Amino acid sequence: MNVIITGVGKGVGLALAKKFLAEGFLVCGSFYENKPDFSDDNFFGFPLDLGSEKSRDEAVAELKKRSIKFDILINNAGVLLDDEETSVVLDKLRKTLGVNLIGAIDFTEKVLPLLSDTAHIVNVSSTAGSLGEMKNFIHSHAPFRYPAYKISKTALNMYTCTLALRMSREKPGVVVSSVHPGWVKTDMGGEDADMSPSQAADGIYNTAISRPESGGFWFGGERVPW
Repeated sequence: MNVIITGVGKGVGLALAKKFLAEGFLVCGSFYENKPDFSDDNFFGFPLDLGSEKSRDEAVAELKKRSIKFDILINNAGVLLDDEETSVVLDKLRKTLGVNLIGAIDFTEKVLPLLSDTAHIVNVSSTAGSLGEMKNFIHSHAPFRYPAYKISKTALNMYTCTLALRMSREKPGVVVSSVHPGWVKTDMGGEDADMSPSQAADGIYNTAISRPESGGFWFGGERVPW
């Protein structure tokens, strides 16, 4: 089987690439700066800056050269640019949406013809983008931070829902899901997080190879509130 994973240069994406390779998949993984060093014939790496339309087009052109159908697409790459902000900073919001939302959507739309009729599209989201969780947060005394990141993940979740509805009519065998990776020890999650990248990758992998109801938001096999 064949999988596309964005953002395999480090963190959860790197752990995902290792997991899928260990399970016998052909892995086509994008990297932003440094190409990961996999001594595995089943790995193909390609550069991708999700914030650049030119880079997205070049990446899709590289994937087309493989002349294969992909069974899974995992939109893992993303940025957190306003970690310490407590209100929206427009420049950071634009850049965040350019990668986490516009870039992910455009890349997905361009890759759709390369996916099999029973593919699973997995958008790595976050409970930081859950409106249901935000209701609980409002009544807590926890400090509020990174609004641009939260907004981008909420919007990405809506793309999951709209694409799932569209696929149900155009390609009914295609499943579309959002997944929460957990709070992970990465550059984004920090050292205080309670999960390792490999643990997060295992959870995402289990969702990606399954056939859940399309249009759902998942963590550890359980639904997450939108």
